[in-house]
Amino acid sequence: MNVTLSMTVDQHEMLGHHLFPGDGLEAAALLLCGGSGHGDRYRLSVRDVVLLDHHKCKRLDDRISWPTDLIIPHLDHAEELGLSVVKVHCHPGNFPQFSEIDDVGDRELLPVVRSWVGTDIPHGSIVMQPCGRLFGRYLWQGDEMRSMDMISVAGPDIRLFPSSAHNRNSPFARSQDQAFGDGTTATLARLRAGIVGISGTGSPLLEQLIRLGFGEIVIIDPDTVEERNLNRILNSSIADARAGRLKVDVAEAAAIATELPTKIIKVPSTLMSPAAIHALSVCDVIFGCVDTHTGRFAMNLVSTYHIIPYFDVGVMLDAAGDGDEAGRIRDILGTIHYIVPGRSSLISRDVISLRTVAQEGLADSDPEAEAQQVRDKYFRGLSVSRPAVISINMFAAALAVNDFLARIHPYRQMPNSDVGSIEFSLGRLRLTADEELEDCALLRPWLGHGRISPLLGLPELSEARSCRGS
Repeated sequence: MNVTLSMTVDQHEMLGHHLFPGDGLEAAALLLCGGSGHGDRYRLSVRDVVLLDHHKCKRLDDRISWPTDLIIPHLDHAEELGLSVVKVHCHPGNFPQFSEIDDVGDRELLPVVRSWVGTDIPHGSIVMQPCGRLFGRYLWQGDEMRSMDMISVAGPDIRLFPSSAHNRNSPFARSQDQAFGDGTTATLARLRAGIVGISGTGSPLLEQLIRLGFGEIVIIDPDTVEERNLNRILNSSIADARAGRLKVDVAEAAAIATELPTKIIKVPSTLMSPAAIHALSVCDVIFGCVDTHTGRFAMNLVSTYHIIPYFDVGVMLDAAGDGDEAGRIRDILGTIHYIVPGRSSLISRDVISLRTVAQEGLADSDPEAEAQQVRDKYFRGLSVSRPAVISINMFAAALAVNDFLARIHPYRQMPNSDVGSIEFSLGRLRLTADEELEDCALLRPWLGHGRISPLLGLPELSEARSCRGS
């Protein structure tokens, strides 16, 4: 089983300040976590950080203990909500692994926690080093404690702490390490990315992630290949369109043909389905290549509930709609929004509105409205069924991938904290970084809740309803 844990940069900073008060003694905290499983992966997401009072703990430079009644209320809370409990303590001396004292303490505590909470979910133990590095282990079925495969911190910088180095002996891995620094390929090989929409921007984005060596990629798209979109979907053909092949099937076949190690997990459905949400919920990073407010809202919710960094990709061609200049391109625009879970959202950035999300629900009963939305996908002011946008899509996709790479291995001259989104204008030859905006009060309360029922708190994602309709 691959078990990962994710937290926000704000939670990580809170832990750091508490665990290292400057006195050289160990300190401790509890993490109450939501969770979600899919296939052989389970993702813990930090919902609440409980700081254990320094004065109520017995603190030494190599161990820490506390009275049982200090944590009982939090175990009761975890039992009530079905949350995983993860103990966190520090190693002030920078010891890079669990100590024998830690082993004894975890063997006593974790079985008690498991029995107390009752639900069949993992519970764990994490150590923080002075540099902020985290490593951890978990107890689930059986009595053996296993290493957490990855602990991630989602912020302007994306910090990834894998449990151990991956195999870096292949020529492919070595060439990537030379390009992006030692260990980059090993890290990417441990990650699962999610891409929603495998068409104009999604297909070139997928190609790049495969070539970079991602371990797994979830691709979500319900549509079939049509002749009108062959000019912007990589690896598609006339034969695919005539056969009505699913876009995800075409993408998977192309990935397999490369003989590269990336595993493709395809979901031939809309994003608004339990299958799609489950597959995305255990991803380490997600990319949205969708054009509706509903799709973007759902992806923002997935990012929030499961603490997953989210890159939203959008492009638009602004054309003159009438008069003597009808059809003339006035500008080519695009934006890469990077969403840090728990901070600003596409709602607080005024990219989407909940009113429009509600209105889009009418598209199911209004085919013409849906068809117009497809025609307006790329062009503002002009109806075009086969827009020649592959070069623009590839530019936007590459910008999103490079933004992601800059956040796991910073290479830009400005700090990532100054880059909340990247806007481009090819008409004006301008690339502009916009700062992070204020936190989203609407979504922040759902941070780290993991899988709940109904999924993402949306009635239309009720799994019971979905079963009845199948």
